Amino acid sequence: MRVCVFGAGAIGGHLLARLARGGAEVSMVARGAHLAAIRADGLRVQDRDEEIHVRPAASDDPAELGRQDIVLTTVKAHALPAAAAMLAPLLGPDTPVVFVVNGIPWWYFQHHGGPLDGRRLPRLDPDDTILRAVGLQRTIGGVVYAPCEVIAPGVVRVEGSTQHRLILGEIDGRPGPRVEALAEVLRAGGTGAEVTPRIRDAVWAKLMNNLSTGPIAVLSASVPQDSTAEPAIASAMRMAIAEGAAIAATLGCDASIDPDWQMAWARRSRHRPSILQDLQLGRQMEVDALYTVPLELARLAGVATPTLDLLVALLRQRARAAGLYAD
Repeated sequence: MRVCVFGAGAIGGHLLARLARGGAEVSMVARGAHLAAIRADGLRVQDRDEEIHVRPAASDDPAELGRQDIVLTTVKAHALPAAAAMLAPLLGPDTPVVFVVNGIPWWYFQHHGGPLDGRRLPRLDPDDTILRAVGLQRTIGGVVYAPCEVIAPGVVRVEGSTQHRLILGEIDGRPGPRVEALAEVLRAGGTGAEVTPRIRDAVWAKLMNNLSTGPIAVLSASVPQDSTAEPAIASAMRMAIAEGAAIAATLGCDASIDPDWQMAWARRSRHRPSILQDLQLGRQMEVDALYTVPLELARLAGVATPTLDLLVALLRQRARAAGLYAD
């Protein structure tokens, strides 16, 4: 299986290493210092128990890598339109594209069913750029749990070696051999891989983490473990979880989120949420997919979200002030 990972950040590097260990012929689209380091000495993925060292083919020009059996895009939502415009050299007639993203994905209402079926999300896919470049037939949803970060060019550190997994699902909910085949390779590489007929449920389950911890991490410059020590902050996080679950349920998703479990996880977590990493590293912040669009869906669903409204407004203002977000 020829698999290309488009995006050489922490998630992309981690998944590529696991795919390589599982027997896939891997390549990566990367750029800058990360690309130079991978070309010189390969990619190193470290967790508590081991280091995986792989030497993938890597380029900033997809045409150098050729057609693939599967492509995984792991760039952040705001970078996807530009990335999608570069995918064509990687795509054969039947090559699927797995969109591994945080937050609400651009394809959310495609094959959704009901009165909202086919609704566009222009904040995430302006002018249907991704839709036209990739198409719905190729599109597979992906939700990843892997607390990791790039600690040096060509080096990714993974926290919690038993926690990482990728959830895959066709956006129309039908079972298919292509997602099962990818999941099998990932499992062989030592990471969890699940296939679900309800990928939107997985989107919302992951989003609960982002909605409850991300804004507070940015505003307090703290990891969840430190923030939850303040009772008022812990209470706000609980309310954010409840509001997010209400949006999901109203849109027809399984919102069986256990707030006690969610808070217990937050009290143990010393991982910096990705939105805080972006702020501290001066990278464009992933505000819309994680926060703006979920609140737009709340308005669409008629769900009141007073806690999230305030937290997200403050986060957006902080991102603007840092020059890392523009409406």
